[in-house]
Amino acid sequence: MSVLMKVEAPVVNPAQTGEHSLQEIALQNTARTSTVEIGWTVDPELNGDAKPHLFVYHWVDGQESCYNGCGFVQVARDIKPGMALHANEAAHFAIQNIGGNWWVFFRDEPVGYFPGSLWSGTYKTAQLVSVFGEVAENTVDTPSCTQMGDGRFGSAPAASWIRDYRLAGTKDVPQLSVSATSPTRYDAGAVTATSFKLGGPGTGACS
Repeated sequence: MSVLMKVEAPVVNPAQTGEHSLQEIALQNTARTSTVEIGWTVDPELNGDAKPHLFVYHWVDGQESCYNGCGFVQVARDIKPGMALHANEAAHFAIQNIGGNWWVFFRDEPVGYFPGSLWSGTYKTAQLVSVFGEVAENTVDTPSCTQMGDGRFGSAPAASWIRDYRLAGTKDVPQLSVSATSPTRYDAGAVTATSFKLGGPGTGACS
């Protein structure tokens, strides 16, 4: 599975720890307990700055792991999980199971893989495919000023975007189904079978 995503530098609330803003693709089993992910994130606590960074992540039987490690096998020399990216870059992100291992690709180059042995060989095919933007907020009761995408609503003409959604190893025709969990602060627009725009300002400018 692959998509072309625009890399952005959303503002993440500087007054809170534990917040991030990201875009990613993820492959999961039916129970959503085993997952492989690749994308970009602005996460000051994780990366030490306010720049977008490449990341990989995975879940094993409902158990969280860690960013950019926890069994990940690096193969690329110049492309590494955790490296800073350029805002406004458009790049392909992809995940594919090859020989029982889950390989991740960035800029059409193989970055590395999560060995199938992490799942004891039980996770070889994906039944659920997701591509999305996410804002993690530190407090549930108080909405955050952290942005998604470029800070514009996905329904705005110049919003961030995800496009060129492609499936591999299946006869299914790509058909995105798009929703927003907090539409007053972040939404989507210009939805097609293989693309959509996304983003939002959160509660507005961070003070």
